[in-house]
Amino acid sequence: MSTAHHETELEPHVHSHDHGHGHGGEAHGSLKGYMIGFVLSIILTAIPFWIVMGGVMTSNQTAAVVVLAFALVQIVVHVIYFLHMNSSSEGGWNMLAMIFTAVLVLITIVGSFWVMYHMNHLMMPQMHEMSASDAHDMP
Repeated sequence: MSTAHHETELEPHVHSHDHGHGHGGEAHGSLKGYMIGFVLSIILTAIPFWIVMGGVMTSNQTAAVVVLAFALVQIVVHVIYFLHMNSSSEGGWNMLAMIFTAVLVLITIVGSFWVMYHMNHLMMPQMHEMSASDAHDMP
């Protein structure tokens, strides 16, 4: 047996370590994108801080709604500029997972408030009746 028949050509072993971390349609950040997100985050934090600490709004409820609105806008800024999530990244699965998570969180929060309100109402019915009559009798 000759060694020529058993020799195999050695080809370079090509093995990719990509594992889905490539640039397949997902947007990766640039310095400009990060700076835009950073500046927007600073602005979206400074304005509510000024509203609350400066006493700009006389109603606490109005101030709370405005701060929550700024918080929601800031969440969108973080998702777009820092997490790079859009409808085309990962074939839309990232956005679908985020929407599903947001719905679960919303259901949990609203359900918790609903249960706490009704438990308070059912456990202490005399407190609600008494508070109305006491407020009427007070000088």
